[in-house]
Amino acid sequence: MMIRLLMLSLLSVLVPVYALQAPAAVGLLPTELARPLLEQDPRVAAARAGLAVARQESNILELSPYEWTAKAFGQRRSIDTGAQYREWNVGVERAIRLPGKGAADRNMGKATIEESEARYGEAMHESAKDLLSLWIDWLASERGRELAAANLQAVQDNVMAVDKRSRAGDASRLDLNLANAELAEQKRQNNDAQTQAAAAWARISVRFPGIKPLRIALPSPLLMEEDVSPWRERIMAESDVLKLAQTQLRIAQAQAEHARASRFADPTLGVYSTSEVGGRERLMGVSISIPLTGGLRDSRSAKALAAVEVARQAVELTQRELETELATAFVTARGLYESLQMANEGARAMQDNAKLVQRAYALGEGDLQSLLLARRLATAAENSALQAQVSALKAFYGLLTDAHFIWDLEHD
Repeated sequence: MMIRLLMLSLLSVLVPVYALQAPAAVGLLPTELARPLLEQDPRVAAARAGLAVARQESNILELSPYEWTAKAFGQRRSIDTGAQYREWNVGVERAIRLPGKGAADRNMGKATIEESEARYGEAMHESAKDLLSLWIDWLASERGRELAAANLQAVQDNVMAVDKRSRAGDASRLDLNLANAELAEQKRQNNDAQTQAAAAWARISVRFPGIKPLRIALPSPLLMEEDVSPWRERIMAESDVLKLAQTQLRIAQAQAEHARASRFADPTLGVYSTSEVGGRERLMGVSISIPLTGGLRDSRSAKALAAVEVARQAVELTQRELETELATAFVTARGLYESLQMANEGARAMQDNAKLVQRAYALGEGDLQSLLLARRLATAAENSALQAQVSALKAFYGLLTDAHFIWDLEHD
């Protein structure tokens, strides 16, 4: 029992725990359909190829940049007595990377992989934002098409009511012409709605080939909580942009370590064999050569240290920009949610008013201008509520995307 409690305690330390739980993502593409679309996106595929390049680069940095060099030369020695001798010298040599440089190169290789992983995560995040936006636009256009069809039916009912009163002698021919003109305008709007729906589907199907249409109703966003600290903590921890800046700082630090170690030049060691006086003298030996350092290496080290400070300030700037964007996004999401509630309330009121005016006109208790105006106001209010719903939904799902709560983005 004690061992089990100890293991649970260790897991609680090793595994990051977020206080924020993922809200229900209603109306989105299922993960099993969205993931293949994201994986096949050219932006993501390019980042995945870049990750393979970074791994090869890490392997290169792991190995020494030096190789064995073979050397050989021959000569003929002539003596005043007339004797001549053939002589030769062969050997191999290689520069030796000092331990400090090797450790710095390994750190640089590890940071290079982490940088590419962050780029891959950011590519997946950006593609997910594109897919999310296009998906919501298509659902909204489908909803707009349904509203246009319903409004067309309502206007047709108005025309029938006007025609009925005209036959009864209670409405003029002018009123019937105005009603038919309103019907023609509504037909045009209905055609525009169908065109927009087709265009929205064309955009998403071309951007993400292989996507299938699903009959999903346009969802409504949820109200953001007053305490945004858990959201901020989650999004900052999952931000690939911040991770990218942090890995670039680690790369700059590794480069500074390498430059600091490079103030001392790598020695070159070699072994050689020499034959002189026609083979009568044989020599075996070792050689070592060390370049004499000057001010250039110190200047390079100072430059690398300055680059570390630049990268450190870039991390600070990225963090502040993210916090600014998050603060704006939270306020915007709450404000758009409240605007949506007001727009829905206004749309319901205008729809009820249009029904009352239509009923009154059918009973001969209203005029045509009031009927047409009520229908136009109801249509405008419904369209306004739809736009408010789209804006609020994009703001809400945008935060879910940044928090990596959808489509298994946290695993990237």
